[in-house]
Amino acid sequence: MDDRVVPGSVESDLRALAAAKATAGLTISVCLPARDEARTVGAIVSSVREVLVDHVGLVDEIVVVDDGSTDETARAARDAGAQVVTEAEILPDAGPGSGKGNVLWKSLYATRGDVICWLDADVRNFGPDFVVGLVAPLVLDPDVLFVKAFYRRPLGSDPRGGGRVTELVARPLLSLLFPKAADVMQPLAGEYAGRRSALETLPFVQGWGVEFGLLVDIVERFGRDALVQVDLGVREHRNRPLAELAPQAMAILTTALRRAGMVDAEEVIDLLRFDDDAVEVTAVPIEVRERPPILTLPEYSDRFGQPD
Repeated sequence: MDDRVVPGSVESDLRALAAAKATAGLTISVCLPARDEARTVGAIVSSVREVLVDHVGLVDEIVVVDDGSTDETARAARDAGAQVVTEAEILPDAGPGSGKGNVLWKSLYATRGDVICWLDADVRNFGPDFVVGLVAPLVLDPDVLFVKAFYRRPLGSDPRGGGRVTELVARPLLSLLFPKAADVMQPLAGEYAGRRSALETLPFVQGWGVEFGLLVDIVERFGRDALVQVDLGVREHRNRPLAELAPQAMAILTTALRRAGMVDAEEVIDLLRFDDDAVEVTAVPIEVRERPPILTLPEYSDRFGQPD
């Protein structure tokens, strides 16, 4: 092994975790939903493949779901060793969808693992320890169903906090409407892992509300003890300008109010946006539709079988 990959003590821990995975009879898929992430996706895939697939056998497959990229995302991911599939070619008979949640939902069909570990493809300081931290609780404790990351962000005056939408929208909504999940530090973190047996029974919000929806649904259906948080240290990623955050905030707010039974939004909704001079108003479509539990699809149950 290259010395730059992992030191000996860490390698021993990784091999022990891989052995525990084998004893438990589990398989692990790492999946990256990606759109125009050619600059970063290759390095992430290479890191996972070199250490966790080829060297210690903790991860069984790496799948990148390309959501309509116009750059070299697919080529970069494939050259680094990932299986690349496009969103459109997965479950075409399920009808068109859009947004990150749609990609995550389809990835349940595209991957094979008993455990699925999702990673954002725009992280600049990625290391294989991200995956190890997320999957270890699922390997070691059969009662854990979902693992959520928290981390420090080298941005702003409080690196311990979440992003702007997290602090101003998501966490207040959890405290107000879903107090059982109010202690989740970063409910919108894009790094998380779960057991297929739980994920396949849940609806997926198609757009930006997917992380919030999954978190609330896991806790409401399976209890707070089914969820574990892990510290991934420092995470460096693309920081979006404020103007791009309003659609995300709207999607999360709609998801929260729908989960609380306060609104019944089932179609794409419009968010009004003003230009700099507040002279013209444009409508920005916000994806809030939901995909049903994927276990209800005949194609899925034919491929993976019905649960016992």
